[in-house]
Amino acid sequence: MGIDKGKAVFVGLIFLALALYPLVGDSYGIGLINKVMIYAILALSLELLVGSTGLICFGQAAFFGIGAYAAVLLSPEDAAASIWLLLPACVLAAALYALFVGALSLRTKGVYFIMVTLAFAQMAYYVVHDTALGGGSDGIYLYYVPGMDTWLDLGKPLILYFFTLLFLVWTFVFLAILLRSHLGRALAGIRINEQRMLASGFTTYPYKLAAFVTSGGIAGLAGFLFVVQDGFVNPEMLSWHLSGSLLMMIILGGLGHLRGALIGAFAFVFLQEFFKSTAIFGDFAKHWHLGLGLTIILSVAILPKGLIGLPEWVQMRLFGYRNPRQVERADAREDRHS
Repeated sequence: MGIDKGKAVFVGLIFLALALYPLVGDSYGIGLINKVMIYAILALSLELLVGSTGLICFGQAAFFGIGAYAAVLLSPEDAAASIWLLLPACVLAAALYALFVGALSLRTKGVYFIMVTLAFAQMAYYVVHDTALGGGSDGIYLYYVPGMDTWLDLGKPLILYFFTLLFLVWTFVFLAILLRSHLGRALAGIRINEQRMLASGFTTYPYKLAAFVTSGGIAGLAGFLFVVQDGFVNPEMLSWHLSGSLLMMIILGGLGHLRGALIGAFAFVFLQEFFKSTAIFGDFAKHWHLGLGLTIILSVAILPKGLIGLPEWVQMRLFGYRNPRQVERADAREDRHS
């Protein structure tokens, strides 16, 4: 499977812009972009399931929250934890819960799979909400930011920013390589027609479980980064609202494309900030959910392929032609059916 140079350049420019942003951004902007990059990692983890495998998971927030809670619960109260131990532990905790959830939920299909993953997520939510383990509804604080000796101080916003950017690039590259591997091709086959895969002699369950566990581990990584930035976790990190927002991110950006998850995360958060602005909307800003919802509905209606389909839409509307490659593919399909 070849690599589209245009898409690779586009993604590279995004990462370059993120690397250069601290040169012009203020402290608020750096903090906001850092949080968006964390959500982008989380959206990429869900894209592996929904867009690449066809598994609509409504419990992704549970793995995110478990990674965050593990970071706090495994950190000592009187000293900073070693990032060499804490980060792998958070990823492992989320991946193990994903293994447990996936082993059971993947035996169901369709709407039943959606409801089972939601049920497991809500179970994790109520464990931290209704018990002393997670501090109840008040949540718990991370007293000391984990570090790596003395040269990596994640308590400094700029260092944390580039640390998060490093993991965002790693996640994107890792998933891009994975989707071009044997496993990735198997997942694509499952998404397109699982029954045909089964008829061809493939046992699809292990492939789906591998994708589910990988997705959960990446979500746990995002949870770790989130708690390092905020220094605080609460049960809302595991709520179904966040899982729904993640689904909207990848749909908004363009389902089935890694760069769509990347773009969708940034677009979703920036739209939130836009409609929450009292300077622009005044008192109506408290109804920001309404403006955000209408914008997403209009976006999906106008751009069914997501924001990654915007260049094609502009070409069609302004110039009346499509990308030459798409024209060639359409002509080839017509030739095959003629």
